[in-house]
Formats: sequence, structure tokens, C-alpha cells
Amino acid sequence: MALRVPQAGGPQLFKEGYKNLQGLEEVILRNIAATKEMSEITRTSFGPQGRNKMVVNHLGKLVVTSDAATIIRELEVVHPAAKLLVMASQQQEAEAGDGTNTVLIFGSELLQRAEPLLRMGLHPSEIARGYEAALAAALAGLEGLACDSVGSWSSSGEVLKAVRSAVAAKQYGQEAGLSALVAEAVLAAMPARDASRFNVDNVRVVKVLGGSVAQSRVVHGMVFPTAPVTSARRAACVRVAVFACAVDVGQTETKGTVLLHTAGDLLAYTKGEEAQMDAAVAELHAAGVGAVICGSGVGDLAIHCMNRYGMVAVRCPSKFELRRVCRVVGATPLARLGAPTPEEMGYCDELRTEEIGGDRVTVVRQCADGRARPAFAARVAASPLSTVVLRGATVNALDDAERAIDDGVNVVKALTRDARLVPGACATEMELARLVHAAADRTPGVAQHAIRAFALALEVFARTLADNAGVDSTALVALLIAAHHREGGAAMGFDVESDHEPRLVDAQKAGVLDPLAVKQWALRYATHAALTVLQVDQIVMAKTAGGPKLPKQQAGHWDNDD
Repeated sequence: MALRVPQAGGPQLFKEGYKNLQGLEEVILRNIAATKEMSEITRTSFGPQGRNKMVVNHLGKLVVTSDAATIIRELEVVHPAAKLLVMASQQQEAEAGDGTNTVLIFGSELLQRAEPLLRMGLHPSEIARGYEAALAAALAGLEGLACDSVGSWSSSGEVLKAVRSAVAAKQYGQEAGLSALVAEAVLAAMPARDASRFNVDNVRVVKVLGGSVAQSRVVHGMVFPTAPVTSARRAACVRVAVFACAVDVGQTETKGTVLLHTAGDLLAYTKGEEAQMDAAVAELHAAGVGAVICGSGVGDLAIHCMNRYGMVAVRCPSKFELRRVCRVVGATPLARLGAPTPEEMGYCDELRTEEIGGDRVTVVRQCADGRARPAFAARVAASPLSTVVLRGATVNALDDAERAIDDGVNVVKALTRDARLVPGACATEMELARLVHAAADRTPGVAQHAIRAFALALEVFARTLADNAGVDSTALVALLIAAHHREGGAAMGFDVESDHEPRLVDAQKAGVLDPLAVKQWALRYATHAALTVLQVDQIVMAKTAGGPKLPKQQAGHWDNDD
């Protein structure tokens, strides 16, 4: 190999404290070992039967999950090579909404398959050229494996077949109920004309502790986990005013002092405040406002005045939730207390309080039949929003169910751009491995070794699924290779319900389908991250910045001489 060999001595280029690593043993092989250790953490959580990880972060928060995106977000990875894989998986999460564990596992496997080639004497650039050719062959073959697509976004069955595999990977055994919730929420929030304008933020999740996941339901509108602060708990077909400021007596920007000499002065001052607040609430009532949603506090005097007029007031402390409720009712948040104009006012068909599992929640609902008044109908229909009310026995169960729903919604977002589906259950990966093997046989020169290593790396998904299911991985891979070399075996995948002996299933007939776009981005990000790590031949680390360290505390009292 034409790698530089470090020489002893020589001029000093860097300040004291710098670390300079270079060469095959010090840099490339160590980076490969670090990425392998990173992937081993999340590899056992891959697939429907993946195991959970218990992570305690730097704040002492306990997280129990099998979601790779959550695991790597809670871990503080410091190794530079492992960080590259983590960043690639995070970009996969942002782009496709699923497949983060796929990027970690495949990127690490590519580097592990490159290690024997490096020891044989191949240059990293030669391996990189082979991997790039193999990636091009895999992406070209992936285009021909599309077996189905989402025909209509107004059909619940079409959405179910698209999200079921993504939900089953996180909540195996409960994928039927959760997939139905995702489909109902997506259909309620899907734009009527252009599906590509679907916004994942229009599907919210509210977690209510207690009960079981089977008791979860979808609300067409928005759910606040708090009850109204006024005595009125329900309103129908009302105009809504949304305030980003506090609904209370106005305060001056500078400090002031009021001198009250007699009891009459105090009484007049108090009545003045009451008259001012009563006038403000009366102005809202005269404008036709029947419900007030406030992003800050609601004063006691304001509550008293609203109770007299029969108005409903709800407090929403989160500014993100305030933006969502503005989209639901079609209102504009106001920064001052006063009557809104007709353009700033919103509308809701129903605002009421419900009790779910002992907790009172406020539901802001728009009816599906579109009963909104003509002045508000266009604004309300422009931003539909739905809420999934999740029930669960523990906080960790609720968090896992929420992650599964988020993955399903993000998969729908990816499918609105490319609606094609490919067989799941590792059928696509094994068929791509066969195609890349064939491309390696047609390629002359040294590059064929790297292309063949790429094809062998694609088999890691079947081996991982088998290991997590307690099945002989070698026997499974042999069965899959034999099935995919037969005519019509491109959709044959692994049946995760196998007991001891591996069993195959036609993924297309079984309805186990994955989005083609998720596979495409996962292959790209994993390969590019592996090539970046592979082509690093030197690491220069500066001394950590910071002041002098504090001296260690001695045992005993500091004033004792001994």
C-alpha cells in the first residue's frame, strides 16, 4: 500500500498537547473498530423482535426503547468516525423518517467488509471506487423491485399497507391497532388537493397515562391536556380569539408607586381595575367571541368577568401548541388584549371538556362534515389537524407507542413524494445482493473484490433479523440465497414468526412492504458515510480548551494540618 509510514523525530509542527495519528493501524482500523462497536449497540434492536435498550442520559432520565434514533440521540458519542455514522443516520431520520438503524448497521458492515481487503493490500481509493460502482448497481436494481404503490391517499386500506411495516418494527403485536390510528389521523390531516403538501406537524400525539393501547383513539381537531380555567366547560359553533399575551390587568413596563391615602382611594383603584377588565371582556363578547385561548396566564379578575358572560377560557403555555391551535381554528395570535378583527378571529364547531383515565382534557374539534360558517370555512379547511390520544399503563409504553406513530406518519410523508413500495422482510436486500454479485462477476480488475464485499454486506440484515429472532442465521441466509436464485423468488423474505428453524414467506403476498424511498436514502447515506470514514488516513486532535483544573479535595477538613 502507498500509505505514509510515521517517522520518529523531525520538527514539531503543533503545540504541546496535540495528538497526531496516521497510517493503517492507527487510523483506518481503529475507525472501523469504533463504528463496529457503535453498530453493535443498535444492531440487537433491529426488526420487529429487536430488544430494548435501557439508557440513562446525562440528566439522569431513564429511557427504555428499541428505537435507534432515540438511542443515538440519548448517547453522547465522542469518537469522530462513529459520529459520522450517527450524523448519517440522523440525516436519514430527517429525510425519510425511518431507517436510522439500517444506516448504522449497513455503514458499519461495509467498513468491516473492507478491513480484510485493506490487509490484503488494496488501497482505500480502490475500495471506494468499487463501493461506488456497487451502489450504482444497487440503486438501479432497486428501481426494478417496486411491486406496489399507494394509489389513493383518501383510502384507509392504501395507507394501512404503507405504514404497517414501519409500525410493526417498533410495536410488534400491536401494529394492527396503531396502524389503524395512523391511517385515520393521516386521512383527517391530508390536504384534499395536493398530497405532497402533507405536513407531519398536523398529526399530534397526546399521552394519557392509564388504560391500554387498545383504548387509544383519534380526535379530528386538537386536544389540550388541561381543563378550561372558567366555569363554562363547553361551547358549540363559537368564534375563538387567540392571545399570545396574558389575559389580565395590564402592567406598566417600568416600576411605579401608587399612593393611596384613604380607604376610598383603595376602593376606587380596585373598581377601576375591575371596570377596565370588564370593558375588555365585554368588548370580546360584543364581537361575538365565545371562547378564548391564551398562551400565557389568565388572571382571576378576567376569569370572573368571563364567567359572567358565559365564555370559555383555555390556557395553552406552549408556543408550539399555540401555533397549532391557530391552524385548527383559523385564527391569528394577538399580542394585545382587545377585540380581534374578523380576519384575526377563528372558529370551532365544538370545544368541550372530556375525562380520560381520570385526567380532564379540552378538545377543540372541527366536524368532518364542514359545518363552519362561510367566513371561516376556507381558513379551517386549509390546515386540517388531528390528534391521536394514546393510552398506556406506563410512561415508557406510551413513549414507545408515540415513536411508532411518529415513524408511521413520517413514512407517509416520504410516500407522498414517491409512492412506490418494495417487498420487506429482507427480500429487497437479498435480491439486491444477488444483483450486485452479478455485477461483480461482470467487472474486471481489482474493483470486483469491493463490489463483492458490498454484496456480502447486504446480507447483514437477514443475519441480524435471524439473530434477534433466535434462528440460525447461516441457515436462513442459505435459504434466502437459494430462493432468490429461483424464478419468481425476488419477493421471498424471512418469516419473523419462525420458531426454531428459519421459514420463508412471500413478502408481497403477506403485505410486508417498505417504501422504496427509505431504502434508497439508507443505501446512499450508509455508503457515503462508510466511504468518508474509509478515506481518512490521518487524525489530528487539538488539546481540549479550558482553564486550569481545580485541585483535588483532600480527605478531612481543609483546616487540619494532618
